[in-house]
Amino acid sequence: MREKLKLLLEDRVQKYVSESALRAEDRKIENKLTSLKERSAEIVNVKARASVKSSNEDKGYSSIMYDIHFKYLIKQKDLIYMEEEIEHRQAVADNGRILQDMEVPYRYGAETFEEGSEDFEERIPYTYNRLKAVQYAERWWNEFNPAYRRFEDDCTSFISQCLRAGGAPMSGSPNRSRGWWYSGKSWSWSWSVAHALKLYLQSSKGLRTQQVARPDELTFGDIICYDFEGDGRYNHNTIVTGRDAYGMPLVNAHTTNSRLRYWKYEDSTAYTPKIKYTFFRILN
Repeated sequence: MREKLKLLLEDRVQKYVSESALRAEDRKIENKLTSLKERSAEIVNVKARASVKSSNEDKGYSSIMYDIHFKYLIKQKDLIYMEEEIEHRQAVADNGRILQDMEVPYRYGAETFEEGSEDFEERIPYTYNRLKAVQYAERWWNEFNPAYRRFEDDCTSFISQCLRAGGAPMSGSPNRSRGWWYSGKSWSWSWSVAHALKLYLQSSKGLRTQQVARPDELTFGDIICYDFEGDGRYNHNTIVTGRDAYGMPLVNAHTTNSRLRYWKYEDSTAYTPKIKYTFFRILN
């Protein structure tokens, strides 16, 4: 099994540093390399480490579920930074020969929720500490804080935790359809559901925000919401933790755990040309 994973990793890494190694099905890698080229950036080094999550053997066939922790050293003008990502994959082998190796995509934003009203909210005095929000995003980007429930689709809960670490005020408990809150045994829809958090940030009188038109208007600790299909229902959320050489956001996120990832998500398996973004500046 160790030799199989070694071969898979070597093949995967080679594709990121040599466009000639790409095959037609490697759309994700192609999109990433194209995005980098458009930003006058390049991957100068890639490191990858695999960890097996489960494996099954049946009549000579092997099925392996594994994660790859990628570290991309990216150079853009005079800036050099490390982007990280966890890729979830499944490989099938026949007597040691790899038959299939593919990424296992997540279903972003599959949860349902009941919409509520924010009219009851009172203005709560608070100070949003961007540094603490970003520090939390850096500490927990590839782990789960045991102080919070672990959701299968964890992207929005992770962003909520970052906001809370920065001092965002909670309100609305115990009504799950109102406000934004977490109590341990229960939580609001807006805490854990991508579209519900987007609606909350758009209308909240508790945590105050400003919707801006361009990503370069955001700063550290601000939030980006993603509607991958462009159908009006938002699937994903990220937090701004850095900037590239042109001042564009780099983000941290969960579900596909990512650190300092370029904000556009063009290299995501969930990306479609119809994608829509909403940018929120957090106000005090």
